[in-house]
Amino acid sequence: MSDKKTVRFIITRQDNTDSAPYQEEFELAYRPNMNVISALMEIRRNPVDVNGKQTAPIAWDMNCLEEVCGACSMIINGKPRQSCTALVDQLEQPIRLEPMRTFPVVRDLQVDRSRMFDSLKKVKAWIPIDGTYDLGPGPRMPEPKRQWAYELSKCMTCGVCLEACPNVNSKSDFIGPAAFNQVRLFNAHPTGAMNKAERLNAFMEDGGMQGCGNSQNCVQSCPKGIPITTSIAAVNRDATFQSFKNFFGSDQI
Repeated sequence: MSDKKTVRFIITRQDNTDSAPYQEEFELAYRPNMNVISALMEIRRNPVDVNGKQTAPIAWDMNCLEEVCGACSMIINGKPRQSCTALVDQLEQPIRLEPMRTFPVVRDLQVDRSRMFDSLKKVKAWIPIDGTYDLGPGPRMPEPKRQWAYELSKCMTCGVCLEACPNVNSKSDFIGPAAFNQVRLFNAHPTGAMNKAERLNAFMEDGGMQGCGNSQNCVQSCPKGIPITTSIAAVNRDATFQSFKNFFGSDQI
């Protein structure tokens, strides 16, 4: 039994929002194709640390388990990513798990991502159709435009880009990279373009486009490979044009 391969985890825990963080170590029997989520499930079934001490089950968020919902974001070995696609075989041991610090910690690896969702509300990242009337099929989009818009639609609001961005922190009101991507997506939609000016004006307010420092950490860390920096540049350009329209009092430029 002593020769059996094991996997060691060092997990940063926190009992509640106001308590101090601390670390606990756990050791599990190795299984092929194990990911971080399956390891956390094993620990939850039998929450005993490396010293044999019984402890409370670890709290974390998860849902789809196939890198679609974005719920299981955490910091793994110093990098923010999705724990469902983080394979133990590809990680250096001991594997260190921490909550994302851009967002308030609720408990253990669980965080409150309200900051990101509030930013999406601020820029009205949706198409306002109330469903009162049957409008029939929407207008067609040219195929090249549809293809790049589809790449933007892959955003799963995981929060990894906000965690990686040095300009998103407790001392900043920067809206974050995800909002730029969503605004570019909805402004490109033929129906969503009706509210284009309203979305762009939101980026001219405090915490908008002036908060980006162009570190490009967001595009490097995005688990879906979304061209976020391209979206930031596109939205900044459109917002600049919109500022001229606002100044001259015309919707034509």
